[in-house]
Amino acid sequence: MPPSADTPSAASAPGFFDARALIEPVHPAELDAYARAHRAANPTSAAQVAGWVFGVIGLLFVVPVIGIFLMGIGYAMARGTGVAVGLVLGVVLAAGLIVGVVALVRRANRLRALTRLRLSRFAGANAMTYIDRIDAPPLPGMIFSSGSSRMSTDVLRGVEPRFVEFGNYQYTTSNGKQSTTHRWGYVAVKLDVPLPNIVLDALGNNTLGSTLAAAFRGDQRLSLEGDFDRYFSLYCPAGYEADALYLFTPDVMARFIDHAAELDVEIVDDWLFLYARRDVSTLDPATWAWLFGAVGALLTKLDQWARWRDDRLRLAAPHPANPAAAGPGISGSPGIPGSPGVPGASTLPFAAPAGMLTPPPGVAAPGRRLRRRSPWLVVGIILGVVFIVTAAPFALGIFGFLFLR
Repeated sequence: MPPSADTPSAASAPGFFDARALIEPVHPAELDAYARAHRAANPTSAAQVAGWVFGVIGLLFVVPVIGIFLMGIGYAMARGTGVAVGLVLGVVLAAGLIVGVVALVRRANRLRALTRLRLSRFAGANAMTYIDRIDAPPLPGMIFSSGSSRMSTDVLRGVEPRFVEFGNYQYTTSNGKQSTTHRWGYVAVKLDVPLPNIVLDALGNNTLGSTLAAAFRGDQRLSLEGDFDRYFSLYCPAGYEADALYLFTPDVMARFIDHAAELDVEIVDDWLFLYARRDVSTLDPATWAWLFGAVGALLTKLDQWARWRDDRLRLAAPHPANPAAAGPGISGSPGIPGSPGVPGASTLPFAAPAGMLTPPPGVAAPGRRLRRRSPWLVVGIILGVVFIVTAAPFALGIFGFLFLR
């Protein structure tokens, strides 16, 4: 196996998209060598052992039942001869079942190894690294804190020009009677500074609108200019509407509409997440071309986000800034005297205190997370409906007895 399978190639150049590794043939010997190396680096886990044990136990239960059933049919049809024929058929069927199960498992393992090999080579050809699996990924996005058995698979990471991670993600929820596995694809982009918690629910896929965004309070919905509302519903913390308008200027909104209109978006802390209700780390070159194009288009607009500062932190500081620098607004925006990049900053009639012209990077507490609907409101509505439905017949009966006799 080439040493570049799991690490960036020294010859790979950032920004050059090379998808040949996803589709070109792989020699069986190379695949076998990669599978052996992967097994050596990832010993069989207790969960896998338990799965094999339960599978063998299942076969031990199923095979005798099939044999007894066939011998019973044979006895009913031809007595002793029928029992012998049924026994032979049972043995043949059991052998075929066992061979078939083993063949299917080997084929699934081989296809999985082929996927890993191709993705690792694709990562190396595009200045990224490949990670087969990450349990409970420590990311702050809203899908990464739900349910149990949280796991990212087929993760590709790049670090230039900034940290970007592509991966498939799943978690399990249970209502006490049955469990449901939820599957997502995601792209995580590290930002330069923490930003307010903002969610863009893409109307083109209607995923967050029916699952996660419905949990946010309706008074946090912000309508933006132009056609943006036709593609996204934007949620931002109360009091941060002006900040959202600063971050989502018309040119930034145009980039999201053109390149990410089918992806749900979340900004939380110093991360930008793109979510899809399907795998994004695949062997499909078209999917990767789309994702690379979307991320590349957005990266060109993230530099202006790095200039954002939360003035609430400055106003809450124990030593407030001088009057000329303490006015409300956003750091680096027009109209704030002395802010970086504004003409006339070097002609101030006084020497401004160091570090006082802009707030520190960060977000004040009210802007760090969107406020969710109270679950007690939903419970109250349900109890009210149940009470009305059950009590209405009695109330109508009493009313009729007293007034309509």
